[in-house]
Amino acid sequence: MTRHVVAVLALPEVVGFDLQIPPQVFGTAEGPDGPLYDVRVCGMTERVPSTAGFSLLLEHGPEALAAADTVIVPGTHYVPARRDGVLPDDVLAALATVPAHARWLSICTGAFVLAAAGRLEGRRVATHWARAADLRRLHPHLEVDESVLFVDDGDVATSAGLAAGLDLCLHVLRGDHGAEVANAVARHLVVAPWRDGGQAQFIDHPLPPAGAGATGTVRAWAVEHLDEDIDVAGLAARASMSVRTFTRRFRAETGTSPHAWLVAQRVARARRLLEGSDLPVDRVAAEAGLGTAASLRAHLAEEVGLSPLAYRRRFRRRGA
Repeated sequence: MTRHVVAVLALPEVVGFDLQIPPQVFGTAEGPDGPLYDVRVCGMTERVPSTAGFSLLLEHGPEALAAADTVIVPGTHYVPARRDGVLPDDVLAALATVPAHARWLSICTGAFVLAAAGRLEGRRVATHWARAADLRRLHPHLEVDESVLFVDDGDVATSAGLAAGLDLCLHVLRGDHGAEVANAVARHLVVAPWRDGGQAQFIDHPLPPAGAGATGTVRAWAVEHLDEDIDVAGLAARASMSVRTFTRRFRAETGTSPHAWLVAQRVARARRLLEGSDLPVDRVAAEAGLGTAASLRAHLAEEVGLSPLAYRRRFRRRGA
């Protein structure tokens, strides 16, 4: 079996955390016949310094790009791209060898490299929230969204900072081989198969108040009772708070409103049921607390751009 080749381009100074994500996710993904991907970390030079106080001795040079089915650029402090929004001729020439069918991914500030290479023209993109203004300044034609963990635009996908690269790579893995394979990799890495929400929940929010005032217990209860008639007033009462106080504390802890969080949890439940069960769409909607198939259809279209049946066909868990 010919394996899908993933070329990870390390440009100096590469962010060590980001660089390790693709080999860990795609390199550990296996099917019935063994490994599903051939992951090759490459660079323009044999030795590439990182931001973490060590240098990498790479086994592959830029020629690895010519064999790639997927090219991933992890976060980097690469000066031409980060400061000037351009790439030198040798890097452009190497990227020009990438096959036409290949898809392009970036993690964190790797988006600066894809933008400088002209791969993000007219697209909505993600990068680390703290670097979004810099990306807009260098490439004002881009729609930079710092409120999401990643943006999947089909043949090009970009992620927010650092750990959001895990979210993107697991998402791509699910699209390639289904939820069962992606969940197995997530279990191996001891991370969640997916996270709800966006970067907003990680930007300058105070720690939740300690003690009985925290909303964590109520959130845990709600996740177990999504099929019931739950509203914000009921959650506030369960937390022994006024709606106003509950809403304020909830937002401080999660970065979103109770209603938006509840909808997100229900959509996540519906997605799991679509992936792993044969339940009819209207039953999935009821089990997730979304009421009707029409409501599920609207929410799913807004979140992932697919109808329930299209989502099930794409992410159907093998053997379910």
